[in-house]
Amino acid sequence: MEADHEWFRALSAENRSWVGLVAQAGISSFIDWFGGDQERPAVTADVFGTAPRELTRSISLAQTLDLIRTVIGVVEREISGIAAPGEGDLAREAVLRYSREVAFAAAEVYAEAAEARGAWDARLESLVVDAVIRGEADDSMQSRAAALGWGAVSGVAVVVGSTPPGTTGAVVGELHRTARRTGVELLVAIHGPRVVCIGGGVTDPMSLAGTLDPHLGDGPIVVGPTVPHLFAAGRSARAAISGHTAAPAWPAAPRPVHADDLLAERALLGDLPARNALAARIVRPLEEASGGSLLETAAAWLDGGLGVEGTARALIVHPNTVRYRLAGIAKATGYDLTDPHDAQTVRLALALHRLGPVTRTTPRP
Repeated sequence: MEADHEWFRALSAENRSWVGLVAQAGISSFIDWFGGDQERPAVTADVFGTAPRELTRSISLAQTLDLIRTVIGVVEREISGIAAPGEGDLAREAVLRYSREVAFAAAEVYAEAAEARGAWDARLESLVVDAVIRGEADDSMQSRAAALGWGAVSGVAVVVGSTPPGTTGAVVGELHRTARRTGVELLVAIHGPRVVCIGGGVTDPMSLAGTLDPHLGDGPIVVGPTVPHLFAAGRSARAAISGHTAAPAWPAAPRPVHADDLLAERALLGDLPARNALAARIVRPLEEASGGSLLETAAAWLDGGLGVEGTARALIVHPNTVRYRLAGIAKATGYDLTDPHDAQTVRLALALHRLGPVTRTTPRP
């Protein structure tokens, strides 16, 4: 084996020893079986029972098949010395029968190991997603993420959709397969009516959400902001989950929709980061631009509902000035007041601004 297989030479001394024991156990088991009544041999216990299950992590199934071929080749060459005179053909037939059982037993061992690893990985995956949602980026989460291959994954975004009908295992499997086809890492957890997907190596989170769309249930699909790494994904997850809860307030919302497009709806739910974002993206730029004239124009336009001419009369300015300021508002904030949803968002931002900062009251003892 050492002469024929480079992978065997690269193994540690302990693993080479285990492989040697497996090979010796296989030959001994064959000799005992051939000299007995030749009933179906207990190959898994006799051959692979000598090695620890951890050996399947050091040696792949393909390498195990190389090992089986090598051992069988040696036995076939030496069969004349093992078999009694006149039983050479019978012995070779026995080698073929026994090698078939060994091959099936090897496949069974690796299948059981893969199922065990899959179940463990699924549990780790769920724990990591839960930790991200709770914002618990501690050492335990780091070790679990590393075990899943997420130690150095960058460009992370969270996608939240509704749980489709059917078994949850099938949903998770389909989402993983779809992500692999697009070259994106994915962690998935189902939280009741909600599916939380954490994408890694994401360049276009909206495109990722569109790819996952067919495997999610009816209702909104909300995409959180992209963050540098998994340990900052709590911000993206909280935004996406908040947006998924608030999305029904905007029936015409696209699918998928970015969480930032639901700032007004999220603020209605008491989402403080969304409220702060409205102030930073809308109120502050309007206050700082043109000496506050844009803020005044936005308030007059929204509160009066009088159109260009009516707003111009209310502000005692020329209608073209109103049109110019509306363009300035769109440029400063990214919100077009002639669009109904944009106008609603700006109106809510101004209303929250008039209410003043949120004060936390201490409950009475």
